[in-house]
Amino acid sequence: MGKPVSEILRAIVLGIVQGITEFMPISSSGHLVIVPWLLGWPDQSLLLDTVLHWGTLVSIFAVFWRDLWAVFVATLKSIPSRCLDDANARLGWYIVVGSIPAVVLGLLFKDSFEGLSGSPLAAGWFLLVTAVLLTLSEQIAQRRQPTDNLTTMRWAQAILIGFAQSLALFPGVSRSGSTMAAGLSMGLRREEAARFSFLLGTPIFFGAALLLLVEALAEDVAAVSVQVPAMVVGAVVSAIVGYLAIRGMLAYLRRRSLYIFAIYAAVLGIVVIGINLIGG
Repeated sequence: MGKPVSEILRAIVLGIVQGITEFMPISSSGHLVIVPWLLGWPDQSLLLDTVLHWGTLVSIFAVFWRDLWAVFVATLKSIPSRCLDDANARLGWYIVVGSIPAVVLGLLFKDSFEGLSGSPLAAGWFLLVTAVLLTLSEQIAQRRQPTDNLTTMRWAQAILIGFAQSLALFPGVSRSGSTMAAGLSMGLRREEAARFSFLLGTPIFFGAALLLLVEALAEDVAAVSVQVPAMVVGAVVSAIVGYLAIRGMLAYLRRRSLYIFAIYAAVLGIVVIGINLIGG
């Protein structure tokens, strides 16, 4: 009986980690490598990683379902009419265009990124990159005082934010952090940059989770039934915590900066690098 309890407890902890760090700009990929490493746990299975991502996808739908539905309908209507007067239609196509860089680079360099994905040392170094991105974006924002929102957003902004999102293919570079930083640097207000970041993550979460599921099932179909209790718990925890994290971030960014997250990422990165160097 001990092993199932242990697996479920691990799923709960990793679900909390995924839910918090996916939407706070401190890198979920880095934390899902670092936390098990610090606790001396074995690497979690692809299946567990998959359901944790599905959980955060559910949390996005729970918060933004009205926005996503309006965007979906408007985008479909814009196809036959070839008209982008509707702001929701433009936003839908911005999400499509912004998703392309990460998809293309992820497929082209899949093996290279996977080679880094399990390395705590790599995650530590790339957490420092996240800290730099967040700090620079705040400094730029303080000089230019961003005023744009999602209705006044432009194609160039969506494309550049999409390229920023592709940086999160490196473990330790925060997807939400890189996209928020890019949006903030290019004139979007903090809350609007966060909102676009979360909406932009929807197709990426869906595609990444689907790819992970295919790979996991190809590795060991028999393992699915054994891991079902832990996977269900992990997905539910990830969804609930992710929902709270999204709400919390949107409220936080109305009045506060990203500096606290930059400090956290820098400190954690230095600690992880230091432990690796001392232990090595």
